[in-house]
Amino acid sequence: MDQALEGQLQQILLERRCSEKLEEKGLKPTSSVIFQGPPGVGKSMSASWLARELALPLYVLDLTAVMSSLLGKSGSNLRSVLDFARSHPCVLFLDEIDAIAKRRSDESDVGELKRLVNILLQEIEDWPHKGLLIAATNHPELVDPALWRRFDMDVTFTLPSDDNVRKAITEFLGSDAHEFSHVLDFLVDSQRGESYSNIKRTINKLRKHKHIDPEGFESAVVNYLIPDAEGLSRQERISFAVKLVREFSFPKQRAAKLLGVSRDTIRKKIAEIQS
Repeated sequence: MDQALEGQLQQILLERRCSEKLEEKGLKPTSSVIFQGPPGVGKSMSASWLARELALPLYVLDLTAVMSSLLGKSGSNLRSVLDFARSHPCVLFLDEIDAIAKRRSDESDVGELKRLVNILLQEIEDWPHKGLLIAATNHPELVDPALWRRFDMDVTFTLPSDDNVRKAITEFLGSDAHEFSHVLDFLVDSQRGESYSNIKRTINKLRKHKHIDPEGFESAVVNYLIPDAEGLSRQERISFAVKLVREFSFPKQRAAKLLGVSRDTIRKKIAEIQS
């Protein structure tokens, strides 16, 4: 993870380990956190990791399950869950909190949702410091500002940097890493801007194909990572073949076969670029 992100998560743990010192000074460790960021960047996994590091049970609340068609029932459902989580030290993870914690000024909203926001406002600010309340949202702009301010800490998750993409791919390849070493740079380039979950999905597909059809593996790499490869014009295929050779150290023969162009064409194009 990013150094800044890791620092924030470690800060939560450090405050817990030094809670007695903090309390002596009238301070309390962080008890409520909101995670924001796009899907698939590690919000749920980080909540699980924190619970494990704190040796606390983790409860994940599906906020859609709280909602009820019976007027007033949703509020009591939510309060019951929160009361249960407050009754003993634990980590309560409220995923996709924007589903209910919308701005109270949203005229399209219904009164029931406004009541749910009010319940959360009351509960979060006074959450017991022996436990940890974590909320997560993919859409921070939808969350009521008053609710946002109640959280002790705001943690932002972003799409992985190029360096973290490489680390993630290597991690997801596991014992097959050596089998993919010759296409690693290509994989990193193709997965730039993707979330960790999307990267993992792609790598798992390629690993399966590698074991099922070793001979067709490299063609599968091109098909998975460049779905429209067959629709490329001849000039586009030449340019891509040259990129494989120059930037990713692909042998000319292999690049020529994958893209359907001749080695001589690739060689001439590279000579033109270098001259």
